[in-house]
Amino acid sequence: MRCPYCFHDDTQVIDSRETEDQAAVRRRRECPKCAKRFTTYERVELLDLIVIKKDGSRQPFDRNKIIAGMRRACEKRPIPTEKIERAVDEIESELRGMESTEIPSKVIGDLVMKKLRALDTVAYIRFASVYKSFKNLEAFERELDKLKED
Repeated sequence: MRCPYCFHDDTQVIDSRETEDQAAVRRRRECPKCAKRFTTYERVELLDLIVIKKDGSRQPFDRNKIIAGMRRACEKRPIPTEKIERAVDEIESELRGMESTEIPSKVIGDLVMKKLRALDTVAYIRFASVYKSFKNLEAFERELDKLKED
C-alpha cells in the first residue's frame, strides 16, 4: 500500500480488525519513511451497481458520492467520520441486498435521508433541503413539522 503523504511504496500494517458489520477489514498502517499513520479499508468487490438518474441516464454506483453528500450535510456538526462511514456501509449493504443491480437514485436518496435522520436532525434538514428542492419556506416548514411529530 502506498503512503498517501510521501508516496513511499511500502507501508506496514500496525493493527487489523473487521468492521462491526464484518463487511470490511480496517487496517491501521504506518509509513517507515515519514512515520505517518493512516487507515485503509479492505472490502470484497461485488457486482457493479448501476444508478438510474432522474433523467433516465445510468451511471456506476459510487459510494464516495454518498460519503461526500453526507459529509457536506454533517459539516460543523459533532458527528464522527466513522459514523458516516458506517451509515454508508449500511446503505451500500441494503442496495446490494436488493433484487436488481439497477437502483433508482430516489431509492438511494431516501436511504441517505433515513440514515441522516437517525444521526443528526440538522444534517438531515440540510440534506433534505437540497434533495427535496424546497421551493419555498412553507415546504421547508412542513418538513420541520414532520420531524417534530416523530
